[in-house]
Amino acid sequence: MRRSVFGRTGVAGALAATALTLLVSGCGIRTTSVPVDAGAAPSRVPCSLTEDGATGAAVQGVPVRVFLVCGSQLEAVDRRSPLPEKAGGDPVRTATGLLAQLLAVPSESERRAGFTTAVRGPLAVSGGRGDDPAGTLRLSRQPEDLAPTALSQLICTFAESSASAGGHTVLLGGPGAYPPKRYRCTTELRERPESAPPTAPATASASASASATPGPPAATG
Repeated sequence: MRRSVFGRTGVAGALAATALTLLVSGCGIRTTSVPVDAGAAPSRVPCSLTEDGATGAAVQGVPVRVFLVCGSQLEAVDRRSPLPEKAGGDPVRTATGLLAQLLAVPSESERRAGFTTAVRGPLAVSGGRGDDPAGTLRLSRQPEDLAPTALSQLICTFAESSASAGGHTVLLGGPGAYPPKRYRCTTELRERPESAPPTAPATASASASASATPGPPAATG
């Protein structure tokens, strides 16, 4: 009786398939018939601009610095504002120009770099009232009613400009009868702009409102 060549081939193929299955199982590898999609590689937000991108579309104007949101933090962005040169000596006019920058839609290059702004209108800024401390800025909305990130943008942008009250602080109030508060732009606030900004009494000096480090004990005797 002749054995079929095809029978021997079929048996040999079955044995090879069984051996391969045992080998894969022994290596701890699970076989699957479903293709695995690991997804696209995570992209990194650069949060940086070239010199051309930083100036935006406006070529002429006064150099200003505003704080935008990028990667859940506040990052400084250099722009040019159409403010006149003499506006630098007027805190209200300076703050008005900076507010306009924060309300504006970021440029295309800024958007590509990951920058956004949380400041939304309508919103205006004016000077303080007769009983307010010098350098007070009044917003058309209560600062506490703004989104925390938007308020942090305003605080750091104003505090790091000529509209500041000194010592990286700004005096801000609203349209109500509430007294203004001294807000401080700190490293922690720039890293977590959604948190409550640190405040100090408006009447306190800029140096006194900073986090003081205890000095050495006074000498006795």
